Amino acid sequence: MRGFLPLAILIAAISPAQTNTPAPAPVTNVPPDAAVLTINGLCAEATDAAARPANCETIVTRAQFETLVEMLRVEKDPQARRALSTAYPETLVMAHEAERRGIDKDPRFQERLRFARLQILSQELIGQLKDEAAQVPDKDIEDYYQQNTGEFELFSLDRILIPNRTQGTKQGSRDEAAMSKLAQDLRARAAAGEDFAKLQKEAYDAAGLSGNTEPKPRLEKMRRHALPPAQLSAFDLKVGEVSAVINDGTGHYIFKLVSKETESLEAVKSEIMKTLRRQRLEKMVHEIQQPYTTDVNHAYFGMEGKPAKN
Repeated sequence: MRGFLPLAILIAAISPAQTNTPAPAPVTNVPPDAAVLTINGLCAEATDAAARPANCETIVTRAQFETLVEMLRVEKDPQARRALSTAYPETLVMAHEAERRGIDKDPRFQERLRFARLQILSQELIGQLKDEAAQVPDKDIEDYYQQNTGEFELFSLDRILIPNRTQGTKQGSRDEAAMSKLAQDLRARAAAGEDFAKLQKEAYDAAGLSGNTEPKPRLEKMRRHALPPAQLSAFDLKVGEVSAVINDGTGHYIFKLVSKETESLEAVKSEIMKTLRRQRLEKMVHEIQQPYTTDVNHAYFGMEGKPAKN
């Protein structure tokens, strides 16, 4: 196995094949040193076709191929392995011909190789940092849960939506005023204990939005981020309490808090783990980048503002 490996070409070749029928999983009883790919006619050295030995071949063993598979992160995708078994030999052949022509000695190639090395080093570092960030102590998870319990509260709410104006009419203060008054009336009846589904149907009828579907005002097990900012006060209600009419550009809203509970640590542990991993990784990257700054020549780039800082 030899030659410079252009990852972008291989990945591009693999991707389209992943939409086809999945290939069977590789046979695991093949010895590590056994050949899994044999490229006939491809010599170990970049020679002219006329000087190529008759029995020239390049062999890729199972161990070599699986190292490549692991690097490209396709080890769990049998179909991608099959695509790679085609793309990799084609890439080796093209790289072999490029070397025969001396392209690998060209300054342009050398500069691309230098930049590719920087990219790969950066990617490998990020991979290493991800592995380090993934080692989240259980105590950190428990502390995050205790300090952010509000994030894991679940609310069940009943809601009535009263549109700002009726359907099929021109915008006018009288129409909007009538719907606003209706919202206040429905709110008073909701606070008196009337059924929210019944009140919601009346609101739709008044707005000309009646349909065959029975209104379902119940919003089950929502977190605080599930409502827009103007409606977040609904989560501060006491169980059984009905909100004042909340007005925003989309209509008038009336809420009743039906129930409130907090998810257990066990139920949200995986979610917290992902959050802490992301935070730890961001912190690691920031600590690496923070000591360095970049001064930009605005006369060249035509950029405005202060010099960029990394």
